[in-house]
Amino acid sequence: MAHTEDRTMRRVLRREIAGTIGLLTDEHDFRAMRRYRSFTFDDHTTYLKQVEALLKARAAQGNHTTVALFDPQEYAEYCTDSGLDPDIPSSRTRFTAELATTGPTVPYEGQPLSDLVPALVDEAVRQATWEYATTLLARLGACASCGEDIGRAAFAKASHLLARILETAPPGNRHAVCSVSATPETLVSVLHADDDIDGAAQLDEAEALEFTTVLALGIATQSPGGLVMRTSAPGSSDLIYGWRLHGDGLAPLTAGEVFDAYCTDVENGDLISPESDVDYCEPPDLGGQAPASGHHH
Repeated sequence: MAHTEDRTMRRVLRREIAGTIGLLTDEHDFRAMRRYRSFTFDDHTTYLKQVEALLKARAAQGNHTTVALFDPQEYAEYCTDSGLDPDIPSSRTRFTAELATTGPTVPYEGQPLSDLVPALVDEAVRQATWEYATTLLARLGACASCGEDIGRAAFAKASHLLARILETAPPGNRHAVCSVSATPETLVSVLHADDDIDGAAQLDEAEALEFTTVLALGIATQSPGGLVMRTSAPGSSDLIYGWRLHGDGLAPLTAGEVFDAYCTDVENGDLISPESDVDYCEPPDLGGQAPASGHHH
């Protein structure tokens, strides 16, 4: 009997897939969808197991599947705006198809759902951060003195700075974190870069775009913030160094400031033991920080 129920649930899911499956990652979102009679699942854990079984089955048949984050509130708004009945499977299918092109997605490559779900949530946070930072940059408008677009000039400067940071970093695996104390909350962006066979940094384009946008927002608004780089290479200690946002550029942190930042508990100010095989050091000289067309007012 259980096997029959499993097959039935997978068949229900399969009807709502067109190369992309919209995943309800948490219990809260799952409960929100249960208000629709056509959504026949009643247990989130069982639902996740059936999704994973279906993903494996599609992969075994040679079918590529993209997993998108399904947000019930966005779905309800989409149905209202599109004049669709939210309580029919075809509406969910249409919404999911739109998610494939506009929303956060992760390709299914055989990884367990316990790995895929956090990656999907991280992608959603990254996209939301980029969209928010982009909106704030666009709102800055033109400089009252020279008429130059402040956001565009800051983005050009941030792009130049990121290129210099990557060029001056030691070879190996690089992990950069940029934080900007924007209103109403701090924005944090992470960038990973690995060397290819020619020694050039390989970046995820979407990740690099978000990182540059967050850095640009800090530069344009002259907000408090900073950028920290950690480099790792086989056979040598990790290097950690960084800069603080200062004016419309970056000012280097001393080795002591980097050490304090990493070895102090932000909650209570207590010291934390430093990591082994890690050198806290001063950053490389970035040279001229501003591109020729940078905005300086």
